[in-house]
Amino acid sequence: MATLVMLQAGQAVTYSLSGEETVIGRHPDCQIQLDSNMVSRRHAQVVGEGDQYFVEDLGSGNGTFVNGKKIEGRTELTHEDRLKVGPILFRFEADQKNKAKKSSIISAMDPSFDFGYSSDDEGDASATIMGAISGGGGFGGLDVRPEAKLKAMIEISRSLAGTVDLEKLLPQILTTLFNIFPAADRGCILLKDEETGEMVPRAFKHRREGEDATVKLSRTIVNKVLEEKSGILSADAASDSQFDASESISNLSIRSMMCVPMLGLSEEPIGIINIDTQNPLKQFQEEDLDLLMSVAGQAALSYESARLMSSYMEKQKQDNEMDIARGVQQGLLPSSVPEVQGYEFFASYHSAQAVGGDYYDIFELPDDKIGLSFGDVAGKGVPGAMIMARISSCVQNTMRFVHEAGPAVEAINDHMCDSAVEGRFVTYVLVILDTSNHRLSLVNAGHMSPMILKPDGSLDEFPEESIGVPIGVMEGFPFEVVERDLAPGEIVVLFTDGVDEAMNPEGELYTLDRMRKFIKSNRDKNAAELGQALLADVRRHANGRPQNDDITIMTFGRVS
Repeated sequence: MATLVMLQAGQAVTYSLSGEETVIGRHPDCQIQLDSNMVSRRHAQVVGEGDQYFVEDLGSGNGTFVNGKKIEGRTELTHEDRLKVGPILFRFEADQKNKAKKSSIISAMDPSFDFGYSSDDEGDASATIMGAISGGGGFGGLDVRPEAKLKAMIEISRSLAGTVDLEKLLPQILTTLFNIFPAADRGCILLKDEETGEMVPRAFKHRREGEDATVKLSRTIVNKVLEEKSGILSADAASDSQFDASESISNLSIRSMMCVPMLGLSEEPIGIINIDTQNPLKQFQEEDLDLLMSVAGQAALSYESARLMSSYMEKQKQDNEMDIARGVQQGLLPSSVPEVQGYEFFASYHSAQAVGGDYYDIFELPDDKIGLSFGDVAGKGVPGAMIMARISSCVQNTMRFVHEAGPAVEAINDHMCDSAVEGRFVTYVLVILDTSNHRLSLVNAGHMSPMILKPDGSLDEFPEESIGVPIGVMEGFPFEVVERDLAPGEIVVLFTDGVDEAMNPEGELYTLDRMRKFIKSNRDKNAAELGQALLADVRRHANGRPQNDDITIMTFGRVS
């Protein structure tokens, strides 16, 4: 459905053109009623015929204008045409299927102001390029009028100092330019959209309130500015029947315009600045263009600095939030290990990023039993941490009521499957340790087998057929429970793949074989000492290379 967007006082009001005729005027019966004495009672109407829309003036006193030109008869409207009724400005927006961009460089307009663009032909015919200046590093030729340039650059630097809000910076640039160029009537700044690469209007200013608040840019000139990274000075004159050769020059509609690129730190255009004057007695000269080129270079640096500062402040905010998240995640881990006569426990957790996806928990159960919960979420960072928090809560709630390993893991798995996130699963081990009978029950859901160090230095590992699918993959999966007595001096080691996949600067992995050899060679240590020594050996192997995955180690054993 086509629409008319009314642009007034920084606000945009949309009117749908659903009927065949839409009358615009001051009378209450008009479909679009305007409260202005400069608008006739029945000023104009928009008529729809299929996919086409036409505007007609209904004998108004002040006339109806399309793209700045007064219409005499029926005129067809195209997408983004400007329609002016008295002092009220509208923008016509066609149906989605009939929308056609008027420029390959300029994108859709901001609703708080409006721009008019000429076609290539119109741009070549009505805009005459009077001069051009090479970018010169974004500052033009600094040897030309150095005193004026230095004064202008000091002025814009002073006016923009301390401004980091990008929405305030751009209007401030235009305000400063109006002080530097007293003849300027209108100005605008367009910036490149990082996603589409198109130039998008971001700021607009005109010196006199109530004038036609539009800026007409030649696509030819804009293309030349961006492609050649040069400033352009141009002028155009009206050539229709509204004047003849006998008229005074003060009656001619002569527009002098300067358009320059804003070159960023990479010497590529990040935007353009355009200012113009309609005073025929104060036309811009090449020395004005050179001055604007210098000022635009300083403005571009100020914008880049503000943008970088804004990014830095946003990064600082994110870092503070991540620090809070790290504290929250640490709060989900047990603050201490149980003290049980005849047993020792140790656990360490080191995330690769601010937060991670590894998880462990130790809790006391009835009948002298200890629950040891250990898992590794597929993924790390914030996504892994969110799944880690969820399974932590799920385990805590389940173990309040279920104290047997098999039923507990099945309940945890079913709960995680209910609202599983695609591609996010958890390899998990649950151990129920009976400290009275010195026996453990273990369920392995897709995790690496724990290693059990015997006093003689040999290692026991659980058979591969006892390993089930990870948590959150298959609802109702029947997990196998493995039971085993724990003899005096035996130590159980649980670990995540951040241990065996730890990498040194040469790209060599720590590997399970090295881990097995290290554990066997440290049979004289107790559970806590073995866990600390294993972590230290992994750090030695990494030799300063940042860890690429979370590293979590849990050891527990029976005192010999």
